[in-house]
Amino acid sequence: MSHQRWDYAALMRERGFRVTPQRQLILDAICEGGGHTTPEEVYERVRAKSPAVNRATIYRTLDFLCELRLVVAADVGNRRMVYEIAGDTPHHHLVCRTCGKVEQISHETVKALFAKIEREQEFTVDMDHLALFGLCPKCRRAELRGKR
Repeated sequence: MSHQRWDYAALMRERGFRVTPQRQLILDAICEGGGHTTPEEVYERVRAKSPAVNRATIYRTLDFLCELRLVVAADVGNRRMVYEIAGDTPHHHLVCRTCGKVEQISHETVKALFAKIEREQEFTVDMDHLALFGLCPKCRRAELRGKR
């Protein structure tokens, strides 16, 4: 995924923040992942270009970029966080607890649920990157065969 569609430098400055070389390197490293990328992958890509950047800087910057909603994060199980450049529209994931397969689903699929929660609980869900855990069709069939 590319971060060329938005001017991230302008967005950061507009919000009163500087575009540091580290922030730019980290944005670039996320983009190089082509979608979901782990903090360790970001770290390796950044370190290849700038060995002085440490893990703490990576994690702080990932949190900062998520707060600005320039980057979105999702826990895809096994305490594994993945990051990607925020898209024009939110999207979400189905994560298989057995095989680890991750499938993307559109925001339209969960939008009605978010609206129902807001109506019934007076709680506004503002997540742009939700992960739902369960069993993919293949693992579900295997589990059903095992119960017979």
